[in-house]
Amino acid sequence: MSPFTAIAFFLALSATAFAAPTSEGTASVAKRSRTGRGTWFDVGLGACGETNVNSDKIIAISADIYGNGGYCNKGVTITNTANGKTATAIVRDECPGCGANDIDMSPSLFQELGSLDTGVLTVSWDFN
Repeated sequence: MSPFTAIAFFLALSATAFAAPTSEGTASVAKRSRTGRGTWFDVGLGACGETNVNSDKIIAISADIYGNGGYCNKGVTITNTANGKTATAIVRDECPGCGANDIDMSPSLFQELGSLDTGVLTVSWDFN
C-alpha cells in the first residue's frame, strides 16, 4: 500500500468514526433532573432584581446553582415526588440556605404541589 493510499484510508476511517452516533452524544442532550427539598417563602424583591408577590409562580434556587444569576428568568418544571403533581415556575431569587438541589417556592406555587401546612416536600425539578 502506498503512503498516499494509507493516509486516504486513515482519513476515511476517521471521518466515519466521528460521524457515527454514540450513546455518549445522546446522554449529553438529555435533561438533568434534580431532586431535593421544596420549601416555601414570602416573596418580595429577589436576587434577580425583580419584585414579586406571593401569587406569582416563582422559585429561589440554591447558591450552588444560582452562581452569577445566569438562571434568572429561566423556566422550571417541578414535580412533587409523593403525589405526582406538577407545576411550572420562573427562577427569580437565590436561596442561600438551600442545599444544592433544593428550591424555595412562592406560596401559590407550593400550594399547586401540596399543602402549606406540610412545609417541606420532596421535589424533582429541571430547567425547561
